[in-house]
Amino acid sequence: MLFTNEKHYNTLNNYYLHKYGKKVFKVSLNGGFTCPNIDGTVSFGGCAFCSSMGSGEFAGNKHDPLKKQFDEVKEMMHQKWPEAYYIPYFQANTNTHAPVSRLKELFEEAITLDPNIVELSIATRPDSLPNDVVEYLSELNTRIPVQVELGLQTIHDEIGKDLNRGHDLKAFNDAVKRLRKENIEVVVHIINGLPNETKEMMLDTIRHLNTLDIQGIKIHMLNILSNSRMGQAYLKKPWPILSRKEYIDIVVTQIRLLRKDIIIHRLTGDGKFDKLIEPKWIMRKFTVLNDIDKILRANKWYQGDLYEKE
Repeated sequence: MLFTNEKHYNTLNNYYLHKYGKKVFKVSLNGGFTCPNIDGTVSFGGCAFCSSMGSGEFAGNKHDPLKKQFDEVKEMMHQKWPEAYYIPYFQANTNTHAPVSRLKELFEEAITLDPNIVELSIATRPDSLPNDVVEYLSELNTRIPVQVELGLQTIHDEIGKDLNRGHDLKAFNDAVKRLRKENIEVVVHIINGLPNETKEMMLDTIRHLNTLDIQGIKIHMLNILSNSRMGQAYLKKPWPILSRKEYIDIVVTQIRLLRKDIIIHRLTGDGKFDKLIEPKWIMRKFTVLNDIDKILRANKWYQGDLYEKE
């Protein structure tokens, strides 16, 4: 546990400072992948909340070489952190949705882009990890730490079906077990505020993750984007969404429920604000984070204090 007076939970920044002794930042890369939920492998249309551009819009330009993508972000980040280590982060869409030969081409290049690279991070879907891909990632993990980010969003299959997720909880559980069998670090994405999901359902997602061998979590508020199917439906017939206060209350409780050893990578996300319909309050990301910290400190609550009581 790496709690501080300011942060009553395990932050990614503190985790990396403790592990590597200096600042570590991720460099988002675009390997030109698509998604099995878009190209028909699983389904068409993608997840209801996903933009028409797919996920990972903050990644680099897929038409640029990886080296150019990497250097552009590196130079920008060096203005703030001149001494740092890097993690190439394949973020856009489903980054294992390709033949192993293509994955090897991209990942082997990525880990050689700079001598100060310490890990490789890959965002993907639970249903896009065939055996040959896991075998390759296992071998790669013997040479450099590999972190796989798995999109879950919710444990509730009825909600996932409404979102056109294209996989169920069983597929997610299986993916975690197979990755951990190879000692590959797993980070899970979840979304708060999905339509028809109650606070207790969102807390149940945390309770389930506590039963699995995961190492990290990213918590996001649902972004309703104008260039998504959900956004178009919302414009025609709006539905209630979480208020800022409700979101903060849910996240604080999720932190308190979460196992103490799990590293919290995010507590809210960065939206594409030119496409954002709701909620507008997420545009003030740092005030949301500050209020979460204030509530935890004021009440002397910590990550996992409710987990220990359940």
